[in-house]
Amino acid sequence: MRRLPVYLLLDTSGSMMGEPIEAVKNGVQVMISSLRQNPQAIESAFISIITFDSSAQQLLPLTDLATFQMVDLKASGTTSLGEALKLLSNKLQTEVQKTTLEKKGDWKPLVFIMTDGVPTDDWQAGLIEFKKCKPALTIACAAGAGADANILRSITDTVISLDTADSHSISQFFQWVSASIGISSSKVEESGHEVTGIKDLPPPPSELNLVI
Repeated sequence: MRRLPVYLLLDTSGSMMGEPIEAVKNGVQVMISSLRQNPQAIESAFISIITFDSSAQQLLPLTDLATFQMVDLKASGTTSLGEALKLLSNKLQTEVQKTTLEKKGDWKPLVFIMTDGVPTDDWQAGLIEFKKCKPALTIACAAGAGADANILRSITDTVISLDTADSHSISQFFQWVSASIGISSSKVEESGHEVTGIKDLPPPPSELNLVI
């Protein structure tokens, strides 16, 4: 079976405390519940959660939807986005199965990054590591006025912004992520084609602004 790896990089710094972090937790849970209703996603989508605050850690390695169990997210500390990109790069190298002469490997991964602030570490060093990897698509979300969309544009051409990091906006983001994973699963399962850009995904809801 060829897996569709999906990596969620979630900001759990102190500024996410309260409504934003609760909205993220709820958003991920609703996303998983929705994907479990999708026959293509249940076959192919594998989810990993990497969080970053004063340090970065992988709270959940690539896990199929059937056995996915939500991890506890707590908000504290600073915003080590660079360390998260380094950790992600390592996991893309070690967890994603490469295609060999003998067998097909995993599909190219999807990466979703959400942050409400600016990096407090050497994010450029992490970016150098990440640029060596070749995911199918990376989407970064600048949640609220405190996030710097220009920094995220350095990571990926596909940046979404939320005017506010409130529960409604974050919920809409994760509903769109869920729909995007569902579409991606359908494409690889039915036609063997990977997504190549945001044009292949469902239109974002009005709460999500595409940063040009």
